[in-house]
Amino acid sequence: MNTSIELVFAREILDSRGNPTVEVDIRLKGGAQGRAGVPSGASTGVYEALELRDEDDKRYGGKGVTKAVNFINGQIAEAVQGMDALEYAAVDRSLIDLDGTPDKSHFGANATLGVSMAVVRAAAQACNTPLYKFLGGDNAVTLPCPMFNVLNGGVHANWQGPDFQEFMICPSGAPDFKEALRWAAETYHALKKLLKDRGYSVGVGDEGGFAPALKKNEDAVEVILKAIETAGYKPGEEVVLALDPASSAFYENGSYILRTEGRTLSSEDMVGLYAAWVEKYPIVVIEDGLAEDDWNGWKLLNKTIGQKVELVGDDLFVTNVKRIARGIAEDAANAVLIKLNQIGTVSETIAAIEMARKVGWGAMVSHRSGETTDTFIADFTVAMGTGHLKTGAPCRGERIEKYNQLLRIEEELGGKAVYAGRSAFVR
Repeated sequence: MNTSIELVFAREILDSRGNPTVEVDIRLKGGAQGRAGVPSGASTGVYEALELRDEDDKRYGGKGVTKAVNFINGQIAEAVQGMDALEYAAVDRSLIDLDGTPDKSHFGANATLGVSMAVVRAAAQACNTPLYKFLGGDNAVTLPCPMFNVLNGGVHANWQGPDFQEFMICPSGAPDFKEALRWAAETYHALKKLLKDRGYSVGVGDEGGFAPALKKNEDAVEVILKAIETAGYKPGEEVVLALDPASSAFYENGSYILRTEGRTLSSEDMVGLYAAWVEKYPIVVIEDGLAEDDWNGWKLLNKTIGQKVELVGDDLFVTNVKRIARGIAEDAANAVLIKLNQIGTVSETIAAIEMARKVGWGAMVSHRSGETTDTFIADFTVAMGTGHLKTGAPCRGERIEKYNQLLRIEEELGGKAVYAGRSAFVR
């Protein structure tokens, strides 16, 4: 088995929003191959690694990725050819060193990540091992509690409804992943009917969620709870809720502007709002409840409700160990959102998860709003045993394919498979 890298080739493809993204093929000398498609976010944190775009208005409105593709087919290919794919962390290190910037702004994180994921895939194929087992070994048996983004607001809904960006359902009481997916799909369709009966639009957004023009943020929670009951499940016992307000998007000059409700709130007010909701509703996760630079607000939030609910930093941490280390030191949260393209290599993403795990924090793997049918994060979630994964509503092919891959993994594991359920959440 010869696992040295023989061929590196990248191309420009389209993602789920019809925008260009990077796809990379890797071939090893022994014949094994790996392919990876790179996702792209719409709601992005300012501290994320750079996504390199061409900025040529004559192609794809400036969103082309031929610069990143050319870097892969040129300098990157030259650097990694001959390296051992089994030593993927060493390949990642060579990419980081060759780029030479703290935010991947030379090659672009979309270039480095495409190569990194494709190398891991090729290595797994060379070992004739499923990707989840190659990365996680024999302990990779935990299927995640899926987090379904069923109702959208904020930037994902073009500010036509709730201010909060994502309202998610989590079938934590299901006996296994297969049933969890069924429960979620049934609840999703019940929600669609409820919204339609009330005269709201039931078109779906980038992640498959509905975007009704609701008048209050709390209305979104209420209608989802009604959908859970309509589908025949018990809110709080069988299906729980998670929020991603994406608060950085409505944080202006030190205040939180709730446009839908005509209110301006301080950090303390937002903490009070969340505390009241957690008492009233079966909410187990709040992601990005406060803005990416509101460190004092985050500390107050964690002090106030951190023992009751999982508080996940996304824009706050951007899968970066330096920012996670600050969060740990300041006791600003208790969980980290994990997005591979925020940092740009597989090994750096693993390091972020390991840092969180060492201090008892949660880690939740996530998709991006611009996706491909690549299922890497499904395997990655099982490999890392993170227990929960958010990858959109039970709708749209690029979202469903991740869930379908988890069905295949559960089937392959057979009696060894463990469904994380409620244990996924650190509080």
